Amino acid sequence: MSRRSDAVVIGAGHNGLAAAVILAKAGWKVTVLERSDHPGGAVRTAEATLPDFRHDLYATNLNIFVGGAFFAEHKDDLFRHGFGLAVAQRPFASVFPGESWAGVSTDQDEMLASIRTHSAADAEAWTRLGRWFGQVAPTLFGVLGAPMPSRALAKALWGQRRVVRAQWRDLARLALLSPRELVEEQFETPEVQTLMASWGMHLDFSPDVPGGAIFALLETFVAAGHGMALGAGGAGCLIDALVGMLAEHGGEVVTGAEAVQVLVSGGQASGVRTADGRSFEAARAVIANAGPPALMRMLDSDVPERYRRRSERFRYGPGTFMIHLAVDDLPTWRAGSQLRDYAYVHVAPYLGDLSVAYAQACAGILPPRPMIVVGQPTAVDPSRAPEGKHVLWLQVRVVPGMIASDGAGRIETRDWDEAKEPYADRVLELLEEYAPGIGGKILARHVISPADLQRANPNLVGGDHLGGSHHPAQHFLFRPVPGWSRYRTPVDSLYMCGAATWPGAGVGAGSGYLLGKQLTG
Repeated sequence: MSRRSDAVVIGAGHNGLAAAVILAKAGWKVTVLERSDHPGGAVRTAEATLPDFRHDLYATNLNIFVGGAFFAEHKDDLFRHGFGLAVAQRPFASVFPGESWAGVSTDQDEMLASIRTHSAADAEAWTRLGRWFGQVAPTLFGVLGAPMPSRALAKALWGQRRVVRAQWRDLARLALLSPRELVEEQFETPEVQTLMASWGMHLDFSPDVPGGAIFALLETFVAAGHGMALGAGGAGCLIDALVGMLAEHGGEVVTGAEAVQVLVSGGQASGVRTADGRSFEAARAVIANAGPPALMRMLDSDVPERYRRRSERFRYGPGTFMIHLAVDDLPTWRAGSQLRDYAYVHVAPYLGDLSVAYAQACAGILPPRPMIVVGQPTAVDPSRAPEGKHVLWLQVRVVPGMIASDGAGRIETRDWDEAKEPYADRVLELLEEYAPGIGGKILARHVISPADLQRANPNLVGGDHLGGSHHPAQHFLFRPVPGWSRYRTPVDSLYMCGAATWPGAGVGAGSGYLLGKQLTG
């Protein structure tokens, strides 16, 4: 069986769907192939615990998407196809031993009051840093919104030339700073330092990894300015809207279609063969929303040895561990009831704790005290659970993709399928220190290990939910492979998008948008 389209997209993650929508709106006939029985990749909402309790299984924060170019251009169509937003005005907080905490809010007075409980000097420093961020933010977003490298990037920088000329030293230095260096330069108290630096752990940057300061700065001050955007009823509403937009313009998503080979004819990608023997011809382009090692497994044709070797050695970061809870009530935080209003609460005491947990995970050791991100989506969007009930989204950053040992000496197995429930017990024990009684509120739980993440999505190798390390040597114009950062590959008409390409991970549709524009421009 053979079906012919202008473009065949491998993988129905949000970047692949975004590229497909742009092509379809330009008149291309587009087919998207998805190995799973549902589209979405790492964006999926499901009743994973009990009926009517809707959990974002993987990604949940849509800030990058709402601030991106795809949303700006297509928001009317997205809303028309069912996309909705619930925005947290209290986006995140951190809790510390005892009854101490600090939180970021869109209410500046409230936020500064929270910081001032730790240090008046830090509140002043926060204001100064926020003012500087406001000056350089258009430059940073201009870089993130352009192919790397490109004329569009040069144009974006030229448009911000006054800022670049005045701030180039600080901007260049920011790109090299670790989260620790940034926050220790700015703030005097460990609590305020950790409040910002915790965001580095979301993107494979422990406090001491160079290059992580930018992400911590961006996430902190974007959330302070705009809150945190969640999908109404679950992040899956974004995928439903993208699929609806694609269908409206004649495109289709074929589920249960695992791509196993990119067909090449005369040095040009000509289609895709699936595991069940079907062939999907592509007259103009094949787009792989896949990691470099996975794409190499699909290519029987010759590609330059240097490209293949670098692709196969694409680096993945440590793993992520998820726990989804259906609960009777939100946590009773020891630090105070006001924490029940925050979308995220970071249980990550101090910079040293983050550094130790990260080093342990990289060494294959199960951290005894990892960072826990406690998502409280029903504090923002009650529609995700029955009336009076709640869901909690727990992300543990970071854990080893493969277990070599247990830092606590209690879990003997090295198999994640056997270790995940005991490790979930440990995480909940740790949470109990900060939210006493949480165990008694749990109605049901669903645990996702790094092994589960990779089984669900082959791009998440070792449970790396980022789809590849973002350390500087594998980011910017070096992503995914030096010399091939603009979505092209050595095979004509074969392109890449997704987290393994610039601008990287996060639900932003950046690479799908930029590739779609490149092909239709």
